[in-house]
Amino acid sequence: MRYNRLGNSGLVVSELCLGAMTFGTTPSAFFQHDLDQAGSTALVKQALDAGVNFIDTANVYSMGQSEEFVGGALRDLGVARDEVVIATKGMGPMGEGPNDGGYGRYHLLHQVDASLQRLGLDHVDLYQIHGWDPNAPIEEGLRAMEDIVRSGRARYIGVSNWAAWQITKALGIAERRGWDKFISNQALYAVTARELERELVPMMLSEGLGLMVWSPLLGGLLSGKYDLGEDGVSGEGRRAKLDFPKADKALAEQAVEAMRLMAEQRGVTVPAIALAWLLHQPVTGSVIIGAKREEQLAQNLAATDVELSSHELAVLNAIGQLEHEYPSWALEAQNTRHGFRVSERRPAE
Repeated sequence: MRYNRLGNSGLVVSELCLGAMTFGTTPSAFFQHDLDQAGSTALVKQALDAGVNFIDTANVYSMGQSEEFVGGALRDLGVARDEVVIATKGMGPMGEGPNDGGYGRYHLLHQVDASLQRLGLDHVDLYQIHGWDPNAPIEEGLRAMEDIVRSGRARYIGVSNWAAWQITKALGIAERRGWDKFISNQALYAVTARELERELVPMMLSEGLGLMVWSPLLGGLLSGKYDLGEDGVSGEGRRAKLDFPKADKALAEQAVEAMRLMAEQRGVTVPAIALAWLLHQPVTGSVIIGAKREEQLAQNLAATDVELSSHELAVLNAIGQLEHEYPSWALEAQNTRHGFRVSERRPAE
């Protein structure tokens, strides 16, 4: 297991993060997974034994039960607080009331306390805004996050599922106000889901945000266990029942076939190759892996031992390569002269 600083912060996390969305038996707005406390504890132990020091959950996962099971696992296993990095999220709806969602001050300050109570902790290491709220001023949400850090309830803050311009605006506001800035962005990224490379990746590399990848297998689509035919997805698993997240299935099928050969040559599974591709990307801070069974988690953990060759990376890069959109093609044309690329000007030393 390798470890990375998350963005420009001093927080060091394992390159694989245990995602706890599968923990819990209570139906929620997301998914129902039917993984009880004992099963959740077993997966936490397995991950920690493999060198994982990073666990990510959210209040909306199983309507809070995921956080309860994460906290229960840490207590049952006797894990010292300073040996694990705990991340959770707030923003999603936790009730039917008008203030039961969003990143307004009322909701966030209440929800961080509720999350800490469920986790059985006095602080989390990373607290993340779990989406964009069109109904609350961004400055109100950022001030609430600043107060959460200043009160000691969180050590760092992050964001998930925001556009590049939204994150950049938030960083500017925090800079002007002298508030803590986001250190991380949790976003969808996969071999064949690379939209964030257009705006988010350049922004994160420029501003020093660490990427936490969610759904690196596209809801199992890149696991190799589904038949991706013209009639849709067929096979055993969640993806066959709930077609999420959005994905190009023809492209996914092409990538799976290429990765299957790479996996067979190494004696690993297709998911290990898909995860290894992400671990080779410079922007990646940590890849969130979820599981319901110990065997499944072991297959994902094997990605840390996979080194892809330059040729293999080129093959996978070509499959998921994005077409240039404006303004990227215009910028490229403007910075190219007479068939060669003009180097960036650098200050004299």
